[in-house]
Amino acid sequence: MPGTLVAMPGVLPEGEPVPRDGSLPATARRTVGARGFGVYVHVPFCASRCGYCDFNTYTAAELGGGASRETYADSVLAELALAARVLGDSPPQRVDTVFVGGGTPTLLPADDLARILDGIDRVWGLAADAEVTTEANPESVTPESLKTLRAAGYTRISLGMQSAAPGVLAVLDRRHSAGRATAAALEARDAGFEHVNLDLIYGTPGETAEDFAASLAQVVDAGVDHVSAYALIVEDGTRLAARMRRGELPYPSDDVAADRYLAAEAALGAAGFSWYEVSNWARSAAARCRHNLLYWTGADWWGLGPGAHSHVGGVRWWNVKHPSAYAARLAEGVSPALAREVLSPDEQHMEDVMLRVRLASGLPLDVLDEPGRAGAERARDAGLLDAGAYARGLVVLTLRGRLLADAVVRDLLP
Repeated sequence: MPGTLVAMPGVLPEGEPVPRDGSLPATARRTVGARGFGVYVHVPFCASRCGYCDFNTYTAAELGGGASRETYADSVLAELALAARVLGDSPPQRVDTVFVGGGTPTLLPADDLARILDGIDRVWGLAADAEVTTEANPESVTPESLKTLRAAGYTRISLGMQSAAPGVLAVLDRRHSAGRATAAALEARDAGFEHVNLDLIYGTPGETAEDFAASLAQVVDAGVDHVSAYALIVEDGTRLAARMRRGELPYPSDDVAADRYLAAEAALGAAGFSWYEVSNWARSAAARCRHNLLYWTGADWWGLGPGAHSHVGGVRWWNVKHPSAYAARLAEGVSPALAREVLSPDEQHMEDVMLRVRLASGLPLDVLDEPGRAGAERARDAGLLDAGAYARGLVVLTLRGRLLADAVVRDLLP
């Protein structure tokens, strides 16, 4: 399928132990930020849990003792101080992007989000043109909070719309009304945000073609400059999965999801959007999410917060999941990292191919080995790769290729 809703995994992967001080191998610190440097901040709080969600998030009832929203910014700043010590003599020249995700980051006071951003700037320095994004649920922002965030230096906001159809929102257990997301988008533009994204989920049981068309029309009418659209996947352990096992709801259909993707491409293309990653469209190059592009092109980033993942110089690590355990480790002055892995050259190559094939900018053919190039030739002959781009030495998916992106990747990594 062209895109799926990706959650922070319910179970963290296994890996090797991380030193108590979080130190990295010298080889990983040699080229910090050479391909760009970003900071991800995970805010693990939600007012309620959506039925499809498998993210590392907690409602007040689930949180337990030892962690709170009130002290959360202090814990993040403590990890930031640890990160500064770890990268000490080899810090990034600048922070190109900051992305605050969740959960619902805007459940924190806007002043706390401003304090976290100021801390990042003080430690490493924000680039003059840094992209600074926060995610938000539509009901968690107001014109006043949006103005505070914009004044603090946030340049971009990503709003979880999911659908304009009340019935679809009900199946997903979303709390906002059908029109609130687009209203929040307009409020963000009025507050001075340069870039506004709306997230859509398609293929929800009960969603009709007309429902999705209405969602796309609302997105276009809202005047946003970026849209993300993901096919619903059903994660084990979620309320939605339980309802499907009981037969209350049908499982998503791959054929329906493909139809929805084609509808998104047609509607967004007609409105002046262009795809730049399989599940993401922007009105201009300036509107593309630069933080996600860092991920997709193998740059470095430090992930702050419980369950957050980081990548520096081919070393990837992930923090303990629960906010209480995260806060306790930092209070003791030790790294909150649970485990890490050092990516081999083969693993780095595999990830590079998997991610860059999904980009409209394409993957250079010369990074593929001989079997991979043979697979690319087969994909071109099958109409899955753009023939013109192929002649220029690039692997670029056609529209049909985007629908079968995973199959193309398998052909390139035999």
